[in-house]
Amino acid sequence: MTNDFQNIKMMNKIIMYLVMLGGLFTTQASNLPKEGDKCIWKNTAYEYFCDTCGCGGNGGSMGFGTGLNNNFVGLRYIGQKYRSRDGIFDNSPWINENFNTVQAWGKFPVGKRVLINALLPYHSHNRTFADATEQTINGIGDATVLAYYNVLRQTPDSIISIKPEHALQIGGGVKLPTGSFDAENIEGSVNPSFQLGTGSWDYILAANYGVTHRNWGLSALLNYTIKTENSKNYLFGNQWNVALNTYKTYYVSSSVAITPQIGLGGEFFAENEEFGFSVPDTGGEVYFARVGVEANYNRYALGVSSMLPISQNLNEGKVEVKNRVSLYLNINI
Repeated sequence: MTNDFQNIKMMNKIIMYLVMLGGLFTTQASNLPKEGDKCIWKNTAYEYFCDTCGCGGNGGSMGFGTGLNNNFVGLRYIGQKYRSRDGIFDNSPWINENFNTVQAWGKFPVGKRVLINALLPYHSHNRTFADATEQTINGIGDATVLAYYNVLRQTPDSIISIKPEHALQIGGGVKLPTGSFDAENIEGSVNPSFQLGTGSWDYILAANYGVTHRNWGLSALLNYTIKTENSKNYLFGNQWNVALNTYKTYYVSSSVAITPQIGLGGEFFAENEEFGFSVPDTGGEVYFARVGVEANYNRYALGVSSMLPISQNLNEGKVEVKNRVSLYLNINI
């Protein structure tokens, strides 16, 4: 069976969501500093987007990177807390699930307009069942490699951003099945995403847009993951991620900057399939509010962010996101 109907429903939700984001974008843009105001060094736009699937090592809506213009190498930790029903019934007891991921990640240029983004995750997941027994899985997750083309590049006329500067990146990539997929974890489990990997080759289409003016910035993200069937005849549903973030940079000194950020995010999942048939109680959507801050010292960047659900309907209400946190340390190159 195909995911066409679910994809159409998701597209309608995404369009409505983008309209809402556009309203926020317009409101925030009207509050940007005027040209006569004090100018400080420009900052970059931020892109943050996390996969409800614990096996999704690319960060999903937590982001493939920290900025449209920053080239970097570093480490990022992502912690996710969920609870899911220990059974198929509405009154089945809840399971507490913790997904922990450490990513080695980087973003670097290849030529003047092409950027490569790569992520390799290590997962450590655990869950506690109603009878107090526990299950833990550890190991390498699925690696992701993306290539972006700079359609629009920021070209400031000075070290200080006087006029609004726009950047647009369009690209795509692949998620490799480097993480293990255990078919036993999907049997009798409401949350089949308790995995180290999907066991499949998945393909990503992505677009990032950002605008900066003086020390203000806005960024928007849209990406779509096309998932394929793995060797166990299991197919995770295709996924949309959207986000809008706004930030303002405060320069403490010539070498120290603090950038608080706020934003909204949305993730939309088609139903999973097994042997070509839809898997009940899978798919859905979740909307997040996000707050974060990044501190920069010369070439070093330390960032932390938190995402809390403001509305969700995952797996017909049988899976709930509690919260997500992210902590990263990068060296800009």
